[in-house]
Amino acid sequence: MTESPRTYQVVTYGCQMNVHDSERIAGVLEAAGYVPSTETPEPGEIALADVVVFNTCAVRENAADRLYGNLGHIASVKQRRPGMQIAVGGCMAQKDREQMVARAPWVDVVFGTNNMGALPALLDRARLASQSQVEIKESLEVFPSTLPTRRDQAYAAWVSISVGCNNTCSYCIVPSLRGKETDRRPGDILAEIGALVAMGVQEVTLLGQNVNTYGVAFGEPAAFADLLRACGDISDLRRVRFTSPHPAYFTDQVIDAMESTHNVMPSLHMPLQSGSDDVLRRMRRSYRAGKILDILARVRDALPQVAVTTDVIVGFPGETDDDFEATMDVVRQAQFASAFTFLFSPRPGTPAATMPDQVPRDVVQHRYERLVALVEDIAWQQNKALVGTQVEVLVADGEGRKDVATHRVSGRARDNRLVHVGLPDGVTARPGDLVTSTVTYAAPHHLVADGPAVVTPTAGGDAWERGR
Repeated sequence: MTESPRTYQVVTYGCQMNVHDSERIAGVLEAAGYVPSTETPEPGEIALADVVVFNTCAVRENAADRLYGNLGHIASVKQRRPGMQIAVGGCMAQKDREQMVARAPWVDVVFGTNNMGALPALLDRARLASQSQVEIKESLEVFPSTLPTRRDQAYAAWVSISVGCNNTCSYCIVPSLRGKETDRRPGDILAEIGALVAMGVQEVTLLGQNVNTYGVAFGEPAAFADLLRACGDISDLRRVRFTSPHPAYFTDQVIDAMESTHNVMPSLHMPLQSGSDDVLRRMRRSYRAGKILDILARVRDALPQVAVTTDVIVGFPGETDDDFEATMDVVRQAQFASAFTFLFSPRPGTPAATMPDQVPRDVVQHRYERLVALVEDIAWQQNKALVGTQVEVLVADGEGRKDVATHRVSGRARDNRLVHVGLPDGVTARPGDLVTSTVTYAAPHHLVADGPAVVTPTAGGDAWERGR
């Protein structure tokens, strides 16, 4: 009698890097014979499987509390499910190592950011030895893109062009967890993108901790701009995005490449972090607020339709009322389309964690609420200015439920704004297809396009259909 294949579930915390890493983890497990779990969890529960992998983040607030809380919750599930295994990978695993098994001895495998490919072997070893396996590699064994991948979307894909970081921001633990920057060769990146497009992918997002420093490691400072231009030569690749660039290394060559390359989208994520130069110095950010505004002026001169998003940290140690007002002033001038706003939270092992003059929590919360209100007002004004304009939307799976009553689908415009599109009766659009319509309504976080809609079927929709 043939034994049923073991099932798996990957639970992801954190940034786009972690999401992409989870695709690699899933691909490695499936190459080893595991299959995705089809069990439906109870509301608020984690989907059950023979192997549950937590791919963790050490950057976001309360990351440790959230992880260990979920590990504590799943311990009782494991007791009731013979043979179940729990694995923890990612940045928190890289940081906590053996301490993780000491705090949660029911964890079977702890693996790092540099050895995702070893997970199946570690699970086998843990099962055979009936003992937790901890394996953390300090340097990259193989570039993650060489590992098998199970992508969540058939029509869009992340493509890592580098891993690691050479900066020393005082609030960030990433360099100590993911190591120094390692770049892939351009030919390998373009070959991967070409293969993805052949499978139906319509949009790729180039990923790097500081994506625009790509090429410095092998002596080609203009390599990132050249890579963007080369993406324009890939037939049937409709959209190219990238995240996240570092303001200190953002060049006119990149702006020129964005303007001249037809499939590079008019969207840009430009991390501000603070509008106060004094705070930026303490953060060890190698630019000042004026540089951000100068970059945005040059980008908008080349690409008037661009939408710019950002990151802002509120309440960094020593942040005064004047520092915060400087941030508010820069946000007003920068006119961001949206912002990821964070309350400062000290990360053990970073210089900022032990800095004096930690800002009281109630002060941080008040500043945070003021900043969010300002960002939302700016975003709403920008969105209202788009009413009556035409948008091209790449229909997405999971950006919002299809509304049967109004026959709407959702996706991202070229500038990456979320758009809910109304379709005529009898017309359908699959995830991966393109829909052109007219914006009829604006909210702070989305647009509605209920104007006449034209659907363009694509290979992305075909790929989604095949994967159903």
